[in-house]
Amino acid sequence: MRRGVLLEIAYEGTAFHGWAAQRDARTVEETIRGAIAAIDPHASPPRGASRTDAGVHAEGQLAAFDTTLDIPPKGWVLGLNQHLPEDVAVRAARIVPADFTPRFAARGKRYRYRLVLDKVRDPRLRTRAWRIGDDVDLDKLAREAQTIVGTHDFAAFRTSADERAITVRTMTRAVVEKELDEPHESGPRIVSITIDGTAFLHNMVRILVGTLMDVARGRLEEGAIVRAIAAKDRRVAGTTAPAHGLTLERIDVELPNGAGERWPQ
Repeated sequence: MRRGVLLEIAYEGTAFHGWAAQRDARTVEETIRGAIAAIDPHASPPRGASRTDAGVHAEGQLAAFDTTLDIPPKGWVLGLNQHLPEDVAVRAARIVPADFTPRFAARGKRYRYRLVLDKVRDPRLRTRAWRIGDDVDLDKLAREAQTIVGTHDFAAFRTSADERAITVRTMTRAVVEKELDEPHESGPRIVSITIDGTAFLHNMVRILVGTLMDVARGRLEEGAIVRAIAAKDRRVAGTTAPAHGLTLERIDVELPNGAGERWPQ
């Protein structure tokens, strides 16, 4: 009997060319597919919930595949991880009905972008945070971030390669937080920007963050997000933040009837 397996996956995106399979490139999708095939050569390819770009990390990516093997979630987690490299891991699994596709069941996503405010580079953070050496007005950053929240046409916050006709998206949360770090005499060193939304356009979070940082560094006047939304023009928005500061933290999905328990809980 065919059954589905829903995986929760984490990866350090530095050495990957993103999630989606590409010819002659190392991707997370192909790496996961190889691990599944090592256990069940007849399993279907993984169906990912969200694409991530080269260099972007994930803590809560979701992917499902179908199999006829009667292996419990614990067996899939432990078994797949034996066939995965150190920069990607299956963090949890559950049994779901065959053909379940998490992308179509997604109800919301959370992205976190990390900044390190430091005049000098820190090699420990080089792949996980965008270093900003300029002075940053955190109050201005927090105010500007609030203008993201709501239902807006985010056409100005996507790459030219994104040709989707509908560009209206709903953002439910945009929070600027100081993260715990070793004491630093000049103030908070690591700052995160967390954005929750129902769905996102290609590079949308990175362009939003880049625009926020242009405002916080005095390169754009406050209200830049609102002006770009009104203009629907990418040229009105700001910088595209580099990929390595971005993490896909979680994807909320509506589980189908018959979904089993998650392991580990």
